[in-house]
Amino acid sequence: MKAIVQDRYGNPEAVLGLQEIAKPAVKDGEALVRVHAASIHVGDWLVVTGVPYIARPAYGKPKGRVPGTDIAGTVEAVGNGVTGIRPGDEVFGWCTGAFAEYASAPADHFVPKPANLTFEQAAAVGVSASTALQLLRDQGKIKPGQKVLINGASGGIGTFAVQVAKAFGAEVTGVCSSRNVEMVRSIGADHVIDYTREDFTRNGHRFDFILDNVANHSLSDTRRVLTPTGKLQSNNGTSGGRWFGTIGTVLKSATVSMFERRQLGPAIKFANRADLLVLKGLIEAGKITPIIDATYALSDTGKALAHVGEGHSRGTVVISV
Repeated sequence: MKAIVQDRYGNPEAVLGLQEIAKPAVKDGEALVRVHAASIHVGDWLVVTGVPYIARPAYGKPKGRVPGTDIAGTVEAVGNGVTGIRPGDEVFGWCTGAFAEYASAPADHFVPKPANLTFEQAAAVGVSASTALQLLRDQGKIKPGQKVLINGASGGIGTFAVQVAKAFGAEVTGVCSSRNVEMVRSIGADHVIDYTREDFTRNGHRFDFILDNVANHSLSDTRRVLTPTGKLQSNNGTSGGRWFGTIGTVLKSATVSMFERRQLGPAIKFANRADLLVLKGLIEAGKITPIIDATYALSDTGKALAHVGEGHSRGTVVISV
């Protein structure tokens, strides 16, 4: 099968190549999926580039030759003991080695693809949507009527966060650049702030929860616009430069959270079947629609990852296999 292979860290266009490799074997409890589409999230870019550089010595060599996590496709085969899915089923979920024609993973990593989504849209759900759901539901504990601000509302996590917050009944304010204002409004934001024209930390509005995907303001300035019981969750995966990345912000938020109740500490979230099923239900109910920034061919995965690393994606970047 054809797959994108990585043997070292660095510029995605330099270190990734399309090669012919063996198709994964199907083990007991696993499913082999014919990949129709895969998506790219910030974590994929970090894995390929080896950022932050200061931590690269601890990484060692890339642990998997084929990067990528989120996929959608058709079940090709299942191993012994697998129930619930069978060959021919259309599914989406997560795995290792998504940037390839075939990928295998434990069968419970996959759930039926929503009928109202294309494979490209379904592949875009995965980690980004799961992260948005977990940060809003589990960290923010969002309730109907609360005022929520999403800083970085036009990115992969941000577009899902706006829609999840609306599904929970919140009044949502999205912060983005001028070119994305109408898009963020179209996915349900009640208010949209163009950060090139207005500073949300100085306009006098107060929020019950802020999800900060950008970190373009200090933690103290951002907390200033919280209500007395409001919470700030920092979640900025590509800020801080390539040498130290988000280490500084992570350490600051962790330290401040011990003394300031409105500052939430770092939250590490993982994809899981239960949350994929929750997201599937929201998608089928018409409350969430994945936003696709651009679609690349498998052979152009390096270019796609470089685009994500620039930090200006509108929604999610997808690989069509």
